[in-house]
Amino acid sequence: MRSECHSQDQDKLIEEQDKDSLSASLPMLTDRSGQDNTGERPMPNQTDIVKALEVVERDSVAIAESFTSLFASLRLALSEVTSCSTDHMQCFNDAAGRLQESVLDAATKGNRYINSCLRLNEEMKGMESLVTQLYP
Repeated sequence: MRSECHSQDQDKLIEEQDKDSLSASLPMLTDRSGQDNTGERPMPNQTDIVKALEVVERDSVAIAESFTSLFASLRLALSEVTSCSTDHMQCFNDAAGRLQESVLDAATKGNRYINSCLRLNEEMKGMESLVTQLYP
């Protein structure tokens, strides 16, 4: 119950602050006679319209600068990520190339070993006849 009341009070305070800041940033609208029409529908004159346009233009420039800064930050972050990605891809490429060389070397040595074993096996077959002659 206390928090609801506190929240409503805060909402009212924020609304009042928003109205105050809005009225401070926008010029007061007056009718052609120069009198304040706060109770009635305001009749803007040319000076008030120009002042309001200046405020809108100033705010638009601030928003545009904010977007420019945001896009510059995003471009920099994307550039850094892309740079890291290309560095990692180059490192991966180097590692894969070295692994390929090592595998090819190991396969060549394994092939030589198998061929040596086959030759030895053929030579040992010739030894069988010699063994049978020595040990009848």
